[in-house]
Amino acid sequence: MKRQATAIWQGALADGKGTLDTQSGALKSAPYSFRARFEDESGTAGTNPEELLAAAHAGCFAMQLSHMLAENGTPAERLEAKAVVSVQEASGGGFEIPKSALELTANVPGISQDDFQKIVTEAKEGCPVSKALGAIEITLDSKLG
Repeated sequence: MKRQATAIWQGALADGKGTLDTQSGALKSAPYSFRARFEDESGTAGTNPEELLAAAHAGCFAMQLSHMLAENGTPAERLEAKAVVSVQEASGGGFEIPKSALELTANVPGISQDDFQKIVTEAKEGCPVSKALGAIEITLDSKLG
């Protein structure tokens, strides 16, 4: 199975602009730019690679965890997973992504706190996107409620 996305970029880095399209059509000519990536802390100027990476990580983790909880006989009623991907200036110049911080709030009837934490940790480590991000720090803060 393969998935694809296409990026079109026009201009130089600081004043250029681009669009992203995904195979599914979920993104169609979605704008992205230097400003959206590095200057707009509100996140409303367009998308950026880190935001898309965060969406992929949160989605993958939630799906992996859902499967593992169901296999445990304790299916989740609701999982809210958030990934916060950090981008920062690298010491040798340029930029780097050093970390993805997963945050989870879960409603899982009938599971003990210990079993929940064990399964959540296994899901974080077993999620294919977490595996792909093996070069960076991945943290997890989870709440069972």
